[in-house]
Amino acid sequence: MTIMKSDVLSRLTEEKALPVTLADIEQAAARIVGRVARTPLIRSRTLCERTGQPVYLKLETHQPTGAFKLRGAMNAILLLDDAARKRGLVTASTGNHGRAVAYAARELGVRAIICMSSLVPANKVEAIRSLGAEIRIVGLSQDDAQEEVERLTESRGLTPIPPFDHADVVAGQGTIGLEIVENLPELAAVLVPLSGGGLAGGIAVAVKALKPQSRVIGISMERGAAMHAAIAAGKPVAIREEETLADSLGGGIGLQNHVTFTLCRDLLDDVILLSEDEIAEGIRHAARNESVTVEGAGAVGIAAILADKVGLSGPTAIIISGGNIAPKMHQKIVAGTTQ
Repeated sequence: MTIMKSDVLSRLTEEKALPVTLADIEQAAARIVGRVARTPLIRSRTLCERTGQPVYLKLETHQPTGAFKLRGAMNAILLLDDAARKRGLVTASTGNHGRAVAYAARELGVRAIICMSSLVPANKVEAIRSLGAEIRIVGLSQDDAQEEVERLTESRGLTPIPPFDHADVVAGQGTIGLEIVENLPELAAVLVPLSGGGLAGGIAVAVKALKPQSRVIGISMERGAAMHAAIAAGKPVAIREEETLADSLGGGIGLQNHVTFTLCRDLLDDVILLSEDEIAEGIRHAARNESVTVEGAGAVGIAAILADKVGLSGPTAIIISGGNIAPKMHQKIVAGTTQ
């Protein structure tokens, strides 16, 4: 499904034609340096051999929180004024964003409340709790958790840090795109996990501005792929959140989405959906052949290649977005005893 608009390159040259610009991302990179990791881009011998093209893994698993989300959370929180920080922070999360907000809050001496649904894996909840944040488990979906964020924002005056639909968060995630282009100037394509669109949208802004002919491909799961449904409908739509190995990709994009829907609609070249078996195979491949522990969301780029759902025509970067998978679940998947 090709979805990039023909006028995207001209729009990228117009100041603020899109809700996040290359300048925003470059400023974010300068702001967060020293507070987040510049992650390695490593060549995958096995995927190179399989595809006949140079394939690299961008290992966001090397972040202190085990996932890319720290970039956006740190950038957004650093941009708050003192009064907003003192009121305390609140966010909804499927796990990794909450961990990033909790980590950044602890580093900056700010209190934080993280709201999550009961679908969030226990290992992610405990990791957030260990960072000193207050936990609220609410409902069966990300939308339920977001309602609690809105209630706390209204009743207690807390400062919300959205998980994806916020320009400062997106700019932080886009710093990954800058690093990839700097390390791989001959880049032909990037495979990006796609959920709410903060990661995919931010990377797409950076890559399309610096390497206009490079493709940016969003990859999600078949079970409840909210951004895919929104792009197909031409507007944000409600979806039913389902259990999936790619739990970090769950949740809606918000019916009043202000930032990421526009970016993903206009900048992504394609969106690919994967079955649970395909995602599991990506996790297994990463462990057995790349010596990398990845969660389901982090494995989707590898999985798309293994499932022959994406064709490569040059140097390709795969975003390994996170590695925060429950150890027992990982062991079972790698052993092939369960999805």
